[in-house]
Amino acid sequence: MVDLLSTLKSIELFKGLNDTQLTRLTAISQRESFDEGDVILKQDAAGDRMYIIVKGQVVINVFDGKGNSRLALYLGEGQVFGEVALLDYGGRSATVTADEDGTVVYAIARDSFDNLCMSDHLLGYLVMRNLALDLSFKLRHRNTDLADEV
Repeated sequence: MVDLLSTLKSIELFKGLNDTQLTRLTAISQRESFDEGDVILKQDAAGDRMYIIVKGQVVINVFDGKGNSRLALYLGEGQVFGEVALLDYGGRSATVTADEDGTVVYAIARDSFDNLCMSDHLLGYLVMRNLALDLSFKLRHRNTDLADEV
């Protein structure tokens, strides 16, 4: 899992974690591989894990109530998606599909993450603080974008 450890070190969500804590995260991560077009997670499905991309690229699409798709964005190596699942089991806000053959992600299940946080409160605090900062940034930019549309 050397590639995962080095990837975790570059991800803002895990900023402030030491090597021991990062290694503990790798221990609860499950490797998954996908080919182009494979659906990794589907909009509105219950979320129970987050994903870290270590190889390849994914595309994130949001579907409206009529089934029309709107491309949201592409994510690649060193980026994460589904991280809100660490907070709640709510429905997914988008569908994520592998955009390249051989796309490799590592999944971290919420229950495993919660158990890790209970055994290492500092790890839990740092990840949750970073997650809150990220969500705050996204919310502020979304509000700015919505204001520009009015």
